Amino acid sequence: MRDGDVLASAEVADSLAARTKGLLGRDGYDGAMVLPRTRSVHTVGMRFAIDVAFCDRELVVVGTTTLRPWRISLPRRHGRWVIEAEAGAFERWGLRVGDRLELA
Repeated sequence: MRDGDVLASAEVADSLAARTKGLLGRDGYDGAMVLPRTRSVHTVGMRFAIDVAFCDRELVVVGTTTLRPWRISLPRRHGRWVIEAEAGAFERWGLRVGDRLELA
């Protein structure tokens, strides 16, 4: 959610195993994958490109990028959470750096 508006349904990967797997093995994804305690991600073995939002402790977006399959992001300074979605989702949602997100 952002300012009370629901952007997408979210799945929280709250265990190490869930964070490690993330979106691997899927052909696509509707919604958002939330990875707490994460500063960088990879798309090694992924079948599709993803949008990645790096968020600080308060879930404020501090950076975004799109990763094609077989790429690795650099750790994001001040990043404590990562939001992943299928490439193009952030544009549809209007997600931008500085947005404060919340999980409901």
